[in-house]
Amino acid sequence: MTRSSPRRESQGLRTQWRRAWSTRKSGAQLLSTPLRRDLESRYGDLSHLRRVGSRPPLREYFTELWDRRHFIWAGARGAAVTRYSNERLGALWYVLRPLLDAAFYGIVFGLILQASRGMENFLAWIVVGIFMYRLTSRAITGGVGLIRGSKAMLRAFAFPRASVAVSLTVRELMMAMPAIIVMLGGIVLVPPHEIPSVTWSLFPVILLLHTTLNLGLSLLFGWLGAVLPDLAQAMSFVSRFLMYASAVIFPIDRFIDHPTIMAVIEANPIYVVLDLYRTVLIDGAVPPLAEWTMLAAWALGALTIGFTVFWLDEERYTRE
Repeated sequence: MTRSSPRRESQGLRTQWRRAWSTRKSGAQLLSTPLRRDLESRYGDLSHLRRVGSRPPLREYFTELWDRRHFIWAGARGAAVTRYSNERLGALWYVLRPLLDAAFYGIVFGLILQASRGMENFLAWIVVGIFMYRLTSRAITGGVGLIRGSKAMLRAFAFPRASVAVSLTVRELMMAMPAIIVMLGGIVLVPPHEIPSVTWSLFPVILLLHTTLNLGLSLLFGWLGAVLPDLAQAMSFVSRFLMYASAVIFPIDRFIDHPTIMAVIEANPIYVVLDLYRTVLIDGAVPPLAEWTMLAAWALGALTIGFTVFWLDEERYTRE
């Protein structure tokens, strides 16, 4: 029989002690005086109790979130593996879906509407846009239904509710990895070829900032979906609007020349992150510092605001 290490036991005891200390006033004191006295006469001190479903303090919340990192990873991995388990082509759909989207929009905007005129590699341009936009699109649409889809688990188990948003973000990133590999290989192998350069080493950095942004959006829209359940019915429109307004499938500066509108579009975080990807992968250049700063500000701002509103409304998510 294996024995847990003293270090792990010590960490577990410290976590339990912090939980009892930080919530000592939120459980027993909510009981009526006669009931509390009766329970204390039977079971002793009740100062360690807290109300079921109450929101823990922020420090304890982060501790519990870290303690459940294995649960988050296992949930994300399980959902990613079983996503297309009932389909004949299985995991191939992780790659086929964005490829079909890229082919469709490439024909419409590249061949029919001639939006590719003057562009050296419109195919790579639209493939990068479609493949990388899907990460944010799925974070937003998945976030809206996050609480409703996890209601049974949220009621059955006590854990930080932000875990489901983190698990969603990790799951979508895992599912996108095969498509990202195909995207990188495709823009190299399909004419006109993009030759890998040293700027490609910046791709993981952009992806990290992009993932941070997606996590913040998942938390924010997860909270919005819990507050406004009908928002889920409008998400297909929101997703299409963001796609057209973020230069995902066509160079938007060829259709809009109003300086104010262009300034708003260029401040859009999805537009910024796609422009960063295209700059390092297609242009072989280092993006300007202003774009890095803007994306970092959007990512950290979205994560801070999204987590704050999600955490403050923690008790709402298990109600009827």
